[in-house]
Amino acid sequence: MSEATKLNQGLIKMETANKEEDFNGDFKEQVQDLGRKASEVAGKAKVIASEKFAAFESKFDELSNKDPKQLLEDAKEYARQKPGQALLISAAVGLVIGWIIKGRK
Repeated sequence: MSEATKLNQGLIKMETANKEEDFNGDFKEQVQDLGRKASEVAGKAKVIASEKFAAFESKFDELSNKDPKQLLEDAKEYARQKPGQALLISAAVGLVIGWIIKGRK
């Protein structure tokens, strides 16, 4: 085997090793970038969930302090003003209740 052939084989091996190192470095950077993005999304989701929970808690406190008769009157008034939405809400509630009951059997 000539010196030129040995040299070329050595260069090829070196190029291959460098390509593998580059690939590993790129892969590591991509994984770290995805980790950062996942952390950002999780942080935003936590903030949104906290806001929604606070709004739900506030509305729940408001409703629990109302008289049941007043709640019924409010529901009737809402149904008069927005019959389509009232129908969709009642259908959705019926489906959820049906799934809960079916799940227990």
